[in-house]
Amino acid sequence: MEFAFFIEGGNFSKAGSASSEVKKILKQLNVDSKIIKRTVVSLYEAEVNVVAHAFEGDMIVEIFPDKIAVRIEDKGPGIPDIEKAMEKGFSTATPKVREMGFGAGMGLPNIKKNSDEMNISSKVNVGTKLEIVNYLK
Repeated sequence: MEFAFFIEGGNFSKAGSASSEVKKILKQLNVDSKIIKRTVVSLYEAEVNVVAHAFEGDMIVEIFPDKIAVRIEDKGPGIPDIEKAMEKGFSTATPKVREMGFGAGMGLPNIKKNSDEMNISSKVNVGTKLEIVNYLK
């Protein structure tokens, strides 16, 4: 099964809508609630990162008998230093984004914590690609 979602950069009123849809789908498929929670936390954090930092992005969710694989690709400024961005508390969010309660610098660390596998690549002034896998144990 494959599901695709468009993420609009800067539109905080829709932030989290794709991850909420995935949560509904996983519940309908009777996926273990702990795996749903971990997956949705990762997807929400990734989705908010796109909204907060990029112009737009796409989330592709593939559900296999043994795993949930997600690819999020955005068009935006990219991440110049991924290692630094993985540090808890590090954020490049604007003051406006922080005033809305986002940009605490926990997104990428939370994604890593809640994913069985995580791969991230980025090109400055092009965008970022994030791949997440959670196994259906």
